Amino acid sequence: MTSLLAVPAFRINDAARLLGVSDDTLRRWVDAGRLAAVDDDSGRRVVEGAELARFARERADSAVSLETGPIVQESARNRFTGVVTRVVKDTVMAQVEIAAGPFRLVSLMSAEAATELGLEPGVLAVASVKSTNVVVEVPQQP
Repeated sequence: MTSLLAVPAFRINDAARLLGVSDDTLRRWVDAGRLAAVDDDSGRRVVEGAELARFARERADSAVSLETGPIVQESARNRFTGVVTRVVKDTVMAQVEIAAGPFRLVSLMSAEAATELGLEPGVLAVASVKSTNVVVEVPQQP
């Protein structure tokens, strides 16, 4: 089965949501030349999916870990909507990375599945985390 999905272009508000920032922040990044945007057929500013994937990957690679204080409890939602930032395939398996706001998710799947889903940098995707594979931590309290 071949995917007919094309790499999309994202409106400014959608691109901002996928990166986990405000619309204004994303507009400032575009104005500063950090992220390329173009006008679509309707004259709206959009970010092409491949450009959004490039920027999300660059941003994730340079992210600084912030100390947020002691974690009291932690869990996660089951579905993360984001943009595919990288796909590495061999003849059998594929590694797919997704940037969903401030989160980087990596999935291993068959190369056939990745191809059928049309996964490539810039494609909108939803990562569903199976609850039996989610690690939940509660650090020691003072």
